[in-house]
Amino acid sequence: MRGLIRTLTPLGWLALVGAAVVLLAIAGRGLGLRWDPFSLQQKQLETVQARATQAEYDAEARRIETAGRAQQAARAEIHHQQTLAVERATVAAVTQARSAEDANELLDPVRADRLRAHDRELCRLEPDLDGCAASPGPA
Repeated sequence: MRGLIRTLTPLGWLALVGAAVVLLAIAGRGLGLRWDPFSLQQKQLETVQARATQAEYDAEARRIETAGRAQQAARAEIHHQQTLAVERATVAAVTQARSAEDANELLDPVRADRLRAHDRELCRLEPDLDGCAASPGPA
């Protein structure tokens, strides 16, 4: 052993010490020892976790947006169906009123006054309705 120590040059000693350090590092890794003086692994873990959390939030936002679009489409379809039903009912009522036996007879004056009062009340409540004159001012 003494002979081996004397025969090694400084470069040989450096190689021997380097090999010992590498073997110790490999053995330490195998035993679960970690050396991270700048906490790089912890920072990487935090970054990955933050990205995963953001991805979950984004996915939830997309799900909410999709559900909102579906609900909006359903409401639009309901509104469309209601509009068509109102149009059909209006056409039927107008046709029936025009083809009634008394369609060309004058209304009773009391009934005509009552209908005019009802129209004025509707125009007071909603001045933008078709057939309403410009609103005279706040009621």
